[in-house]
This record gives sequence, structure tokens and C-alpha cells, in this order.
Amino acid sequence: MTAYFVGVDGGGTRTRLVILNEAGHVVGFGHGGPSNYDDVGIDSACTSIAQALEQARTDLPSDAAFAASFFGVAGVTSDADREIVRGMAQRVGLTQNVHVDHDIRIALAGGLSGRPGIALIAGTGSSAFGVNAQGQSWRAGGWGHLIGDEGSSYWLGVQAMRAAVMAFDGRLGATLLQQSVLERLGVSHVDEILHRIYVQPFTRAEVASLAPLVIDAAQAGDKQAQTLILQAVEDLADCVKAVADRLQMASPEICTVGGLLNAGAVFTEPLWAAVHRRLPNARVTLPEMPPVMGAALLALSQSNVPLSPQVIANMQAEASRLEAAH
Repeated sequence: MTAYFVGVDGGGTRTRLVILNEAGHVVGFGHGGPSNYDDVGIDSACTSIAQALEQARTDLPSDAAFAASFFGVAGVTSDADREIVRGMAQRVGLTQNVHVDHDIRIALAGGLSGRPGIALIAGTGSSAFGVNAQGQSWRAGGWGHLIGDEGSSYWLGVQAMRAAVMAFDGRLGATLLQQSVLERLGVSHVDEILHRIYVQPFTRAEVASLAPLVIDAAQAGDKQAQTLILQAVEDLADCVKAVADRLQMASPEICTVGGLLNAGAVFTEPLWAAVHRRLPNARVTLPEMPPVMGAALLALSQSNVPLSPQVIANMQAEASRLEAAH
């Protein structure tokens, strides 16, 4: 009987799930809503994963055997977190050889096709994670929006609101953010912002959605927005350096993942500069495969399936096809 391997990318806004065979070919793909159970609860997270799995297995035999699965889920940092996700896997019918870790591990596995290196996530949250040639790993950042996530979309969203009210007070120079933040929040005067953010429901995703306002203002020459971006990239580069130092990687290969990396040169150029000031010999690359394919790669690896150059090439080709289709 053919063995199948499941990779799950469980994020705060959506879930992606892919099913591979041993040769690295995709035999099913599905997507669902958010599956970060810290945000939406276990029941809703399970519903999202089940929806993605149902879509992905549409063309498979009803008795298809899943030899292994790997879940990369936002917010997973402890053994207790991993047990919760394993329980969720059981609920959706994935019971054999279930492995769980944080979402940045699958970002690294996909981004560098399983090679040692460092992944930097700059999306709703932020963190860096690396694995060296000896298999040792380390993470920096990723401590959530209350005590971490510096340089992330959430962080930039908070700073955008701070800049808006400080400019109104006269504590900060003029900035385009003062008007654009109010418009995005749907309030006509800055005095209404308190009710909007403290009384009405106001999610992390909504805060993070303000980050593009900073990017747009910076591109328009706004000095306050440009300063925020410079602060953000310094914090992100510090995370990368901390991982490189811990793992004794003097010239790491670094892949970058997350919505902020799609912001263009106004964000990426100062970020690369900040990284290279700390690690002059680092090589920064775009991801070769998305995180969901990294999860599938880890499912194969955990089952001792040889990751031959041909298997990796098959996966990379499938990843390109998936990205074009979705």
C-alpha cells in the first residue's frame, strides 16, 4: 500500500496542508481557516485542519494510509503545546507518527530545502530559527505580541498608532500616519481612537494590518515611518545574530519568510544591510519552498525516507506548481 506523508502549516490567519508520496510528489493540497489555537481555540483550530485535510485527500483512496505528519503551528514553544497539537491531530484522524514544532522550523526546512541555515520570519509576528550542520537548533524572538515580536507587522501596527497620537499631541513631528491610521481604524478624530482600540474588538491581525500604512508612508518620504522601519530591521537582525552566535555559524545561509518581506526595497534593503553589518559573510536568499512543503519534508525525514536530490527536486517543482495555482 502506498504511504502518504502530511505537512501542515498552521498559522494565525490560515491553514495549509499538503500530502506527498515517498517520491516527493504532491497528491493533495487543502487550506482552511486559522489553526493557532491560542487565538481561535482548539475546536476552531481542529475545524480548520479538518477542512484542509478533507480537501487534500479528495483524490486519494478512502483507505489511504498516512505514514507520518508534521505540524508546524504558530505559537508552539513548549512540550505542553506539542501535546495539544498532537491531540488535535488525533481528532482529525492523523494518528500515526505525528510530529509537532513551531512554524518557523517548517519555514526553515522549506526555505532551504532541508539544508542547515537560519530562517527569519517577519510577518504578523517575528522570530529567527536556525539549525547548524551538527543538527543543533536555536530560536530567538517569537515571544508573542506582549513581550516580543519586535519588527513584526504587529509591532509596526502598534508603532503606527503611537506615532499618530504622539503627532497629535505635539510630541512627534508631522507624519502621514496621523491621518492614515485614523482612516484605517474608521474614526474621524483622534479622540475616538481610545474607544476603537480598547472597547471594540481589536485583534492582533487588525493591528498587524496597519503595518502597510508604515510602508506606504516611508515610500512617500515620511521621516517618522522611515525611522520605524529602521528600528524594526535592527530588531530583526538582532534575532538573526543571536541564532548565528548560539549555533556558531559565521557565514550562515539565511532565508526570509513573511508578509513584510514582500514590502519591497524600502524594507528589505535596510534589513539586508542590518544583517550584513552583524554577519558580513551571511548569504540571504528567498525561500526555495513554502513552509507547508517544509512541513512535508520534515514528515518524510522523520520517517527516515531518504531525501535524495531527486526527491528534493520533485518537491521544489511541486512547490512552484502549488504557488502558481494558489
